[in-house]
Amino acid sequence: KNRAKMEAIDRTEMTVTWLKKHRLIYVGATRHPFILSIRDGSVDISAFKRWLGQDYIFVRAFVPFAASVLLKAWKESDDNSDVDVILGGIAALNDEVEWFKKEATKWSVALNSVVPQKANLDYCRFLESLISPDVDYTQAITAFWAIETVYQQSFAHCLEDGSKIPDELKETCQRWGNASFGQYCHALQGIADRQLKKASDDVLAKAEVNLLRVLEYEVEFWNMSRGEV
Repeated sequence: KNRAKMEAIDRTEMTVTWLKKHRLIYVGATRHPFILSIRDGSVDISAFKRWLGQDYIFVRAFVPFAASVLLKAWKESDDNSDVDVILGGIAALNDEVEWFKKEATKWSVALNSVVPQKANLDYCRFLESLISPDVDYTQAITAFWAIETVYQQSFAHCLEDGSKIPDELKETCQRWGNASFGQYCHALQGIADRQLKKASDDVLAKAEVNLLRVLEYEVEFWNMSRGEV
């Protein structure tokens, strides 16, 4: 009886438990040398431009994934407000795609001639695999939360006291590091925790593997941005 009770307590904030458990790779994803170079102003602009072109391709692949999460929320969630939270995120993606186009013009990055690199293709393929009907809402929302949170935590770090972000990159850091995007990520985390709390052991295990894969892909994506293959 006590053991069952303990397990219930353990699952209260599964996402927090996992981020502690996988702290090394989480720090690797959110405090990556690429992010630290933006924060301290030493970023190589060619690396930033590479990231910009590659991330534009990624965001376009993220849109159908986000739509699939919305559909799963509508079908599987027992809380109507989930749909509203996810819909807010999807609405912001439209602005994001436009921002990438505007930013690319500013930096003379020809988006239609950007060739997706391996780390990007692998990540996009992973996103596509999560669209599958075999992946339930709990797994999908956990991955969705993780992807959004890595960006929020990374760019929020760039905005903290003592940063020396180049003026022309401040808008980029504001886009994902701002407080309202932080609140949105927190709302996603709440949904993920609620779903994970009642998930089967099998779904829980799959969701944890997907979280780890997100963190690994994020590290690879930052590596690629710095020109490391």
